[in-house]
Amino acid sequence: VQLQASGGGLVQAGGSLRLSCVASGSTFRFNVVGWYRQAPGKQRELVARISSGGSPNYYAESVTGRATISRDNAKSTVYLQMNSLKPEDTAVYWCNSARTAALLASSSSRGQGTLVTVSS
Repeated sequence: VQLQASGGGLVQAGGSLRLSCVASGSTFRFNVVGWYRQAPGKQRELVARISSGGSPNYYAESVTGRATISRDNAKSTVYLQMNSLKPEDTAVYWCNSARTAALLASSSSRGQGTLVTVSS
């Protein structure tokens, strides 16, 4: 499965963005999908995760209440809606998928990301 993230950009603090992760490959709909981010000088962070059936099952504490992950398997796409953006949300965001959450956690794969920059 190849994944491509898009939808990033420059936004003012308090604004919103919807990121999209489009997958190629017929097995995508069976996979757990996670959105990750990495800011300069910081470690990779799992932002949100969604089950193959479309149930969100993880949000990082830093985005809880501000982020919503969803998926449309017919479009092979997973979305991350980010609201009330803060300067500390500035990072490169990307998505990854695997058959299980455990496999996702052990994967270091990083597809094409999208840069989110939040100005204060």
